[in-house]
Amino acid sequence: MTIMTHAEIVLDAMAKAAKPMKAGEIEKATGLTKTEVDKAMKQLKADERIESPVRCCWQPKK
Repeated sequence: MTIMTHAEIVLDAMAKAAKPMKAGEIEKATGLTKTEVDKAMKQLKADERIESPVRCCWQPKK
């Protein structure tokens, strides 16, 4: 069994949504807390794995 990190869970939820998502939508989709989502998104931004095509919405980088 593979345990996913919060960042992987967030990225997976974004990929499944197939549309840019707000942090609140990610929280609902993943069941993670706001703090966990914020930390994961900060890491994903630093790693350049997500992008923001519209203000306050994020998606996996293409």
